[in-house]
Parts: sequence; C-alpha cells; structure tokens
Amino acid sequence: MAAEVRRLLAEAAGRPILIAGPTASGKSALALALAEADGRPVVNADALQVWSCWRLLSARPDAAEEARAPHLLFGHRSPGEVYSVGHWLREVDAVLAAHPAPILVGGTGLYLTALTEGLTDIPPIPPATRARGDALRPTPEGVARMIAALDPETRSRIDLKNPMRVQRAWEVAEATGRGLADWQAATGPARLAGDAALKLRIEAGRDWLAERIDRRFDAMIAQGALDEVAAVRPYWDAEAPWARAIGAAELMAHLEGSLPLAEAITRAQALSRQYAKRQRTWLRARMGGWLPVTRP
Repeated sequence: MAAEVRRLLAEAAGRPILIAGPTASGKSALALALAEADGRPVVNADALQVWSCWRLLSARPDAAEEARAPHLLFGHRSPGEVYSVGHWLREVDAVLAAHPAPILVGGTGLYLTALTEGLTDIPPIPPATRARGDALRPTPEGVARMIAALDPETRSRIDLKNPMRVQRAWEVAEATGRGLADWQAATGPARLAGDAALKLRIEAGRDWLAERIDRRFDAMIAQGALDEVAAVRPYWDAEAPWARAIGAAELMAHLEGSLPLAEAITRAQALSRQYAKRQRTWLRARMGGWLPVTRP
C-alpha cells in the first residue's frame, strides 16, 4: 500500500482527502495509512460511528488504531442525543478550521454529498410533530395519510416505499409549511465543492466484498458484539437512529430469546451484503466522478 499512499498524497497536494466506499471495503485502513504517512487527522463521515455504544458493530477504529493517528468525531455521541447531518457539518466546520487538510472517511453518502454539494438548512422538527409522525409510520394507513399530505413535487422525489423517508418529508411540511422539495431547492453552499478536496471512491468486487463482510461479522461476534448489544438493552429503542447498526436488532432478538444466535448472525451478514449492494449502486450514481481506488 506504500506506493499507493505516496501516489494519493501527491495527488492531494495538501488538500483534504475524502474517502467513500461500501462497508468492509477497506476505507478505514486506507485512511489510517494516509494519516500516518502525512500527519493528518482522520475524521469520521459515518452516521453510525458517531455513537459511543457501537465500536464493534459499526466497525469503528479500535483503540490501537486510534493511537496511531488523531481520530475525530468517532464515538462522541451518546444514544438518545439528537444528531443529524446538520450537526455533523457544523462539527466538520470546526475541524476544518483547526486542520485544513484532514482525511474524511465513511460510507454515509448523505454526509459526504452534504460536504461536497451543500445541505438544505431545514429547521429542527418540534418533538410534538415527531411524535405524531412516529404514531403514523407503523401502519400502512398512517403512511398513506402522510403521503396524501405531501405536495406533488416532494412525492415525485422521495421513495414512497420507505416509511422513514415519507415521515421525514411529512414532518418537514407539517413543521415549516413548506414541502421538502422546496427546501431542497434552496441548498446551502458546499464546504468542499469542486476540486477543493481529493475525492476517492473505493471500488470493490461483489464476491470479494461479500466474503469480507461475512468474516468481519464473525470477528465482531468473537470480539464481544453480543456484550455491546447487551449493554444497550435497558434503553433499547429499535426506531432510534443510533439503533440502526446492522446486526444490532438481530442480536437483540437473540438476547431476548426469540432468535437462535446462528440465525441472528446469518441474517445480519445478509443485511450487510444487501447494504453494501445499495452503497455500491449509490456510489456509482452519485460519485462517478470521484477518483476510483480498486480493491482487492
């Protein structure tokens, strides 16, 4: 990897480096190699790695890796805290002010596109509106009511089969009186637009990636992922953003006696492979112009 690291650092020429890629594709290893070679900090751009409860299940860098280079915005939020891409962007602003050329790495496309293309500055949703949306979302009738309340432009843009996306659009309209599509048309400025950063996209073969995903989840179990899930059992909320680590719900079902461990592992591995497939499709569609880094 040494020759690759030298080549990429030369290409960056002192600019920030962004690394996107599907889960288990080696993003963190590349980021750490670049950071060690050039003294840059590694900054998290993964929506699950912000949560303090998930080191193993979110594949967060371990303590030994964090000791090899500065790591920022990893595991710094507690379950139950309100956190969004807007919060993350404001934290990244502070990082960029102190470290003009960091390495930002993660698989959350929304974080990276917000950084490179801008983000709509939608006001916070009031708790009462969120509670009404939470009550409507679990039933088909409730989702249909929310869809019917959306403006035509927003309906044409969002995935109507995804209840969470429908709820989000409904909440925005209810709270602000403006449709989500209207808000999105007023996108704010991008922090790292154009050539302001070196943008890397890891390309990984499907079979190679699937094997790595399965091996990695087995390793997570061996290292104590069940203990990690058991620790959040007293305040578990399957609908909370922090609870969406792949495998968390399956392992919780095992701990509660409704799913054998072997089946929980198999389901979690399948979900991870499906997630990687969606990531690869999204990356090709939205980051086709980023510099490809091929794996293996």
